[in-house]
Amino acid sequence: MEENRDLVWDLDQFSERERAHEFVMGFENRLCVFSFSVNQLYTNYNIFVPREENRKIVILPNPYAHHDTFNNVPEAAVFPTGLHIVPGKGPGQPLLLSIPFKSGKTKHRLVPLQVGLRLVNQQRPPEKPFLPVLMKGDLREMNASTPCLHLNAINLDRVPDLSSLDKAGVQRVILARLAELK
Repeated sequence: MEENRDLVWDLDQFSERERAHEFVMGFENRLCVFSFSVNQLYTNYNIFVPREENRKIVILPNPYAHHDTFNNVPEAAVFPTGLHIVPGKGPGQPLLLSIPFKSGKTKHRLVPLQVGLRLVNQQRPPEKPFLPVLMKGDLREMNASTPCLHLNAINLDRVPDLSSLDKAGVQRVILARLAELK
């Protein structure tokens, strides 16, 4: 893990660390994680909170699932989107997607996650769906007590070292897991 610091996320800046931890745990194996220091995309991992380090979370790729780790994914293939997943307004409420506006008085709009994902995909060619991934630094606080996850996206056209079969596999995994998020 020493060579891959991208998989150790710090919770020091969070005023509600426990809430941030609980929130991110709901995304374990739901969103893929990209590590730019080793150019890998992980689709099968666990989120671990070391007992002695309660201010950190660690992403642990499944060591028995090498086929779920994609290598040679350049950093240039992953870009920020400005979209954020936020928890629902109360316990048991669906996740929300914060969509930024470029103009007007309102800076962003909160919509149910699946509705927001459909809206984003309507703006894209059908053969190039929105493929969100997480990176270190994406777990943030929207305000003093609300955690959120910033979404990056991967452009598979910018990953020349993956075969067509692997690219299709990455797309399939990301889309299937997105559909499961509520």
